[in-house]
Amino acid sequence: MKINHNNYLKLAFENAKVNLGKTNANPSVGCVVVKNNSVISSGRTSLSGRPHAEANALKINKNFNEADLYLTLEPCTHYGLTPPCTNLIIKKGIKRVFFSFYDIDKRTSRLSKKELNKKKIKAYRKFNKEYASFYQSYFTNKKKFEPLIDAKIAISKDYYTINRNSKWITNLLSRKRAHLIRSEYDAIVSTSKSINSDNSLLNCRLNGFNKNKPDVFIIDINFKIKKNLKLLKNSKKRKIFLITSEKNSKKISTLKKFGVKVVNVKRLDSKYDFKNLFKTIKKLGYNRLLVESGLIFLNKLLKYKLIYNMFVFKSSVSLKFQGKNNSSNYHIKKLKLNHKVKVNLQKDILYKVKIRNV
Repeated sequence: MKINHNNYLKLAFENAKVNLGKTNANPSVGCVVVKNNSVISSGRTSLSGRPHAEANALKINKNFNEADLYLTLEPCTHYGLTPPCTNLIIKKGIKRVFFSFYDIDKRTSRLSKKELNKKKIKAYRKFNKEYASFYQSYFTNKKKFEPLIDAKIAISKDYYTINRNSKWITNLLSRKRAHLIRSEYDAIVSTSKSINSDNSLLNCRLNGFNKNKPDVFIIDINFKIKKNLKLLKNSKKRKIFLITSEKNSKKISTLKKFGVKVVNVKRLDSKYDFKNLFKTIKKLGYNRLLVESGLIFLNKLLKYKLIYNMFVFKSSVSLKFQGKNNSSNYHIKKLKLNHKVKVNLQKDILYKVKIRNV
């Protein structure tokens, strides 16, 4: 029987997706073990980054001798906080290893094949175009020492971002999909203007997804945030940071009672200021950021070319006189809405626009 290696690699990627954005500095890796053309075990990188996917897949009491191992990323070969995964693969008697990406870590990159071949274990790289951008954040973190910055926005058919008669632009299916997208990031970046206006929780209101909701960074240079927001009342359940240039000790003291951490910046005007801010966020341990804000803040990020990918939810409805924007929609209209994400949102459409390369 001919083996479809691509299908097993897809299973590995779908496994890795579960903890995407929740494994700290380590990449989220998926692992599938196959013997006699049947999946006998699987694993993914644990929350916080350890144990690795291979360790989780191979820890169960089964005979892995002569089995095939499918990985999204080549197995590590170096000693860190844990021994190399190649050692475990060798110990368990794996026959062949198939992986999709070479690791960018110099301690491991392109070394696993050599280590495994020494023990007569065949290793093959099989790239899958469908998941070509899966490790974009990991590669960005390693190459540029900055977080991946993506953004999400909802627009009407005639490019309005605000509905004068409703809180929503798109339908319920689109909003649920937006919550799923949030779950793949370790932090959301918004502004006090947006949060004050919507009184949003910025969580993942899907069964099973809200436990590990992303933390929140609020851009509030002039300290305009309201104190009766639902987000602040729920701040004990996750970390919330306020980015401000104000040093009003009374206001700061009030926010700290909610558990909000204040990060002071001198200004946030130029591209240099924004890059420094995102590097600060990276130093705090955040690697995947999703921007959810109004056009004023979003336009600055687009102008400075700081966003890597844009998720655009487009409604089939034109708002006409019921629609408005708080800033120019020039940058949004310039986006080439070519790539539709394959998901049923009834009449809404989700586009993923690649803006910046790693």
